[in-house]
Amino acid sequence: MARRLLFSSRRRAYGAGSGLNSPELRSAERKLFLFKRRLGVASFLVVLAFGALFARFVYLQVVQHRYYQTLAETNRIAIVPIVPNRGVITDRNGVVLAQSYSAYTLEIQPSRVKNLDETIDALATIVDVQPRDRKRFKKLLEESRNFESLPLRTRLTDDEVARFAVNRYRFPGVEIKARLFRQYPFGEIASHVVGYIGRINDRDVQRIDEWEETANYKGSDYIGKVGVELSYERELHGTTGVEQVEVDAGGRAVRTLARSPPTAGNDVRLSLDIRLQQVAEEAFGPRRGGLVAIDPVNGDVLAFVSKPGFDPNLFVDGIDTANWELLNESPDKPLLNRPLRGAYPPGSTIKPFLALGALTSGKRTPGQVIYDPGFFQLPGAAHRFMDDKPGGHGSVDMYKSIVASCDTYYYILGSETDIDDTSRFMSQLGFGQKTGIDIEGELTGILPSREWKRQRFAGKNYRDEHRKWYLGDSISAGIGQGYNAFTPLQLAHAIATVANDGVAFRPHLVKTFRSLRSGEVREVVRESSGTLPVKPEHLAVIRNALVGVNREGTAAAAFSKAPYVSAGKTGTAQVYSLKGEKYSASKIDERLRDHAWFIAYAPADKPRIAIAVLVENGGFGAQAAAPVARKVFDHYLTGKGGGGPALPVAAAGDEDESD
Repeated sequence: MARRLLFSSRRRAYGAGSGLNSPELRSAERKLFLFKRRLGVASFLVVLAFGALFARFVYLQVVQHRYYQTLAETNRIAIVPIVPNRGVITDRNGVVLAQSYSAYTLEIQPSRVKNLDETIDALATIVDVQPRDRKRFKKLLEESRNFESLPLRTRLTDDEVARFAVNRYRFPGVEIKARLFRQYPFGEIASHVVGYIGRINDRDVQRIDEWEETANYKGSDYIGKVGVELSYERELHGTTGVEQVEVDAGGRAVRTLARSPPTAGNDVRLSLDIRLQQVAEEAFGPRRGGLVAIDPVNGDVLAFVSKPGFDPNLFVDGIDTANWELLNESPDKPLLNRPLRGAYPPGSTIKPFLALGALTSGKRTPGQVIYDPGFFQLPGAAHRFMDDKPGGHGSVDMYKSIVASCDTYYYILGSETDIDDTSRFMSQLGFGQKTGIDIEGELTGILPSREWKRQRFAGKNYRDEHRKWYLGDSISAGIGQGYNAFTPLQLAHAIATVANDGVAFRPHLVKTFRSLRSGEVREVVRESSGTLPVKPEHLAVIRNALVGVNREGTAAAAFSKAPYVSAGKTGTAQVYSLKGEKYSASKIDERLRDHAWFIAYAPADKPRIAIAVLVENGGFGAQAAAPVARKVFDHYLTGKGGGGPALPVAAAGDEDESD
């Protein structure tokens, strides 16, 4: 009994320690609670994550549906610009001077090619790749962005296109493309007028941005660089088209979805007569120089010669190093546009204009006579300013001063005329300023005055005596020497103004623009740029003397037996100071010999053409420059290419006493 009670009491005691309030049970319950709470948190996070994913799905598929649909279409559709056909440049008679044509080009996209050198070597086994092609490609690679397609070979033959097409699978990133190329049929003839195109560089990009034409130049690789190609770039370029092309995952075109065709550039018709231009350039032969022929009635530029010239076709694909060095380093400077950017002392061609200024100011009358002993000497001075004729011309009036080109007459006139008065009158003829011709790069030349000299020698390296205007400066300026420096274009413009009874027209090269799309023709408005404030009777005196130059004066030999009456003035411009010594061409380096000038117009009574001719280091104007003008006049006025008796250019040992 006692044992049973003891067992029962132990069992109760044990049961009491293992009940609901035991530590073990409480620990188990806590663990269960923590597990459930963690499970709840995890479930909430899972629901929250799926909710976020669902919200993002709704945002992308519903809210942003149109945006991502556009992106998807963009990946599927490539927008390809279509370069417009560049406008044609013709002369006044419709003869083509510049045109575009289509040809195949082998192009590489560097970003898609693993090894460029190996790829080019492999391509060279299929198509002809010359060392110059490799050099040009490397130069383009340095200048271009890596994703651009760059030409390795241009103007492929049909056989080369076929051979590459068979092997195309071997060359990812290499394509055959059809591109437009520029062609200049006359080569060097009129090259400085027409100009050329070249690859777009950073400077060109800046200019395009200034025009706000960036979108219109998408896909364009070339732009006008000089001449008409540059000045009328926006007329010639046209409007770029757009093509929507569906592409596969490899970026290859599958089909064309839509197309907006480009609009070709406007055709540009020049005032230039290319046949007259050829005659003028041939008349120069191998000599250097410039010529400008103008219709004085309206300012049309009929011929514009800069010798030597260059072949603009060399620049179409990017000029190679050898040809660039030949052009850029040549002492003959074939890239220099002489009529536009060549400033030379005018020599005696300035005399008719100074005489007109003297008549206008009252400094001289037509019949006023001076005596020429063969020199001019300031009172009390030891230096003598020598005339071109030893012993002098004797009694000289204004007519004779121009016909015989008497230096002494203009030494005296220069000493008696204030240089600022001379400068003001000459500026009205267009000297010392741009004529405003419609191609870029024109120089102003130098028309000296007191203010000009003060500014020219304003630097700290010059003293006050350098800035002072001296009487000797005026005397030298009186015969077109000293500081005077004018362009052939300025002299042509001035003589054209005199020929047109003092009414000036701005020289221009472009006559019309023609839209290929509509056929509309726009003419360039030609208005008078001013009238000389001179009396008709004073102009008549000068024009009569200019006729005398070609009839009995310094240019009489060049115009012997001409079937028309012309007017002109010869000039010889000193290149360096003789320092009192007698000029002898045989003792002087060829490039230090005098420049030869001639300005003229014809027919004298009703001028149709005015001209300025410069032959660099040609010697005397009557021998070197006047015969060139005769050939141009003969062709333009009579339709004949020749021109009077054959007159040799002054040989190295020849001497002459006239201009």
